[in-house]
Amino acid sequence: MQPGTHFAFGDHEEYDVVASFTSALPAHIAHWYLEREQFEPVPGKPGLYRLSEPERDRVRRTRQAVHDLRRNGYTVQADTRLDPDLSAGPAPPGPSNGLQERRSRLAEAAACRTTQRTMPPTTSPPSPRPTPPKPTYAPSVHLTATVGRRSR
Repeated sequence: MQPGTHFAFGDHEEYDVVASFTSALPAHIAHWYLEREQFEPVPGKPGLYRLSEPERDRVRRTRQAVHDLRRNGYTVQADTRLDPDLSAGPAPPGPSNGLQERRSRLAEAAACRTTQRTMPPTTSPPSPRPTPPKPTYAPSVHLTATVGRRSR
């Protein structure tokens, strides 16, 4: 192992995918990180951890663990097929369900101008409303105000 390495990942004939840590890292911190990355201690082998449920997408999960530990600033050594920097990238995407294309069309439509409005909105205040013409006829009912009494 290279000096300064914190974690090592590899294949094991009995335990499938395993991880270990070096003395450059306190044991309790390494244990905490490896358990969060779905590795469990191997009974009777101190410092050795195996991937829990290896039948469930072991290579992808191990690559993710290597990536996460590196992102947190640790130096990680891994076998070629388990190292995300050295191995092939993700598999090509499967058949499309059209969701991405629909979202692209919606985003493009939202960015364009609408055709529903013929005139652009003005920034000036609206013009005053015209006053209606005065009626030419006299009102037929005259109301008189009474002083001092309340109406019912």
